[in-house]
Amino acid sequence: MKREPVLRVVGKLLIPYMLMFALYVQFHGDFGPGGGFQAGVIAAASIIFYALIFGLPAARRLVPDVVVETMVALGPLIYLGVGVAGLALGGNFLDYFVLDRDPVAGQHRGIFWVEIGVLVTVSGVMLKIFYMFAGHRRP
Repeated sequence: MKREPVLRVVGKLLIPYMLMFALYVQFHGDFGPGGGFQAGVIAAASIIFYALIFGLPAARRLVPDVVVETMVALGPLIYLGVGVAGLALGGNFLDYFVLDRDPVAGQHRGIFWVEIGVLVTVSGVMLKIFYMFAGHRRP
């Protein structure tokens, strides 16, 4: 792709907007379609797009394997942490109402953190799958 300057320039211009759209989908998920899964796929797709344009080694420098593997583990830990916080505050597992004095605010806070955990996990898993298949050499 080194001979495709137009694609490289368009990619550099488009990828930040893709990431910003992923954040929009993440934070708009409470009020309409969207949420952690969709935002995670969009965020991973922007990194995969970067890898297709600039090469897999450049993408692995941008988001190293250790970061991707940490994301895969961190997402479920965030989800579990929300559940344990509900237990620690006297409610049931994943009982969001006890996360704030106002039950509605607690519900919003709990769903927010669960969706963040989903975003981190989904983008990590999508990138891990891409890295594994793209880095595989044919015999």
